[in-house]
Amino acid sequence: MPKVKVKRTKPTLDMTPMVDLAFLLVTFFMLTTQFSPEEAVVVDTPSSVSEIRLPESNVIVITVDKNDRVFFGVDSKQVKEAVLNKMAGKYGVGFNPIETETFSLLTNFGVPMNQLKSYLAMSDDARKKYDKTAPGIPVDSTNNELADWVHQTRLSNPKVVIAIKGDQDVSYETVQKVISTLQDKKVNRFNLITDMENRPTNL
Repeated sequence: MPKVKVKRTKPTLDMTPMVDLAFLLVTFFMLTTQFSPEEAVVVDTPSSVSEIRLPESNVIVITVDKNDRVFFGVDSKQVKEAVLNKMAGKYGVGFNPIETETFSLLTNFGVPMNQLKSYLAMSDDARKKYDKTAPGIPVDSTNNELADWVHQTRLSNPKVVIAIKGDQDVSYETVQKVISTLQDKKVNRFNLITDMENRPTNL
């Protein structure tokens, strides 16, 4: 008696739920991811093994590039507007609402107060081009505008944390000027931003 052959069917896999899940994940990351804002200057920070992370908010970042230029940045839009108004009163410079709004959207900047108004009046492309040759914020003993920016920001937000982001090729003298400026304003605790390096392992 011949054997009855059972007809075999190929297994199928419904990919519809997987596709739906993929689109949900893509949508989730698109809506929740915060892209790093574009900075006025790019620095190559030194590496370290420290695992201490900066807070997500309430941070002042003082950037020093390899040409010894100092840039200043605050993360809060409201604090930026408040600080700009205080600095405008101190230095006798008036800023209109458009200039104030432009300033509040900057990640950081590196121009003296007497050039800030014309800097804010530039287009985005012109401002990016100018950042390459911007003089930086003065930190000299006779004209230390960085001290005023730090002081007014701390008055506007006492919870603020200060971090120094220096290029690995920056001169020691410039970094010392920045640190001395902070110490003169009674800031003895601050962070140094570095790249993460693998910890050495015992052989």
